This record gives sequence, structure tokens and C-alpha cells, in this order.
Amino acid sequence: MDKKQRGLKARNDGYAGESVAAWYLRLKGYRVLERNFKPPRLSGAGEIDIIARKGNVIAFVEVKRRKTFDDAAYCIDERTKARRIAGAQYYLSVNGEAADLQPRFDAVLIAAGKLPVHLENAWECESL
Repeated sequence: MDKKQRGLKARNDGYAGESVAAWYLRLKGYRVLERNFKPPRLSGAGEIDIIARKGNVIAFVEVKRRKTFDDAAYCIDERTKARRIAGAQYYLSVNGEAADLQPRFDAVLIAAGKLPVHLENAWECESL
């Protein structure tokens, strides 16, 4: 498999993982507001896989799909967190109706042959 094919496979696997995560969150009573939210290029803010709401909470969800849950969790490093925080700040700045909601950073970990694991408050941010 060449580099281009690996990239397409990774993108398709990621999209499939996000679809499973969105389905799982809906089963838990969340309403998915956005998928693959992209802040402006060169803003330093990263794409947010899923933005979901439940009650007065708005969850910015990072989805990681790997062979094991440990591998998936390990991929959420400090750089990833900082980029998602910046993405959430941008989302909140352009969506005034979300201003009254309590922001939270969650993760959904997906491993082959297992039900997803939803980590509420996977990390915290003082600036939101």
C-alpha cells in the first residue's frame, strides 16, 4: 500500500470511528450539533471531531480509534488538547447561543470489537 492509499484508509477509518462515536453519544442522550468542525486555517485551532449537547453541557469530543483503548488514549497528547481548546474557543466565539452552556472536553475511545468508551471531562481548561 502506498502513502496515498494509507492516507485514504486512515481518513476512512477516522470517519468510521467518528460515526460510531456520534451514534454512541446519541444513545447516551446527546444531540450532535457539529461533526468535523474546522476553525479557519492558520488559526492554530484544531478540528473538533464532534460537538454535542446534553442539557446545559456542550461537549467538545475528541475521537480516537486504535487497536486498544490504551493506544487510543495515549494519542491525546498536550498538543492535541491545546489545539482542541483553541477550536472550542473559536466555536464559542462565533456561536453566541452556546455562551450560556457549560463547556467540557470529552473523548470517545474506540477499539476493535469493543463498545466505545466515553470519557467525560477527559481534560480541563481554565480559560473557558
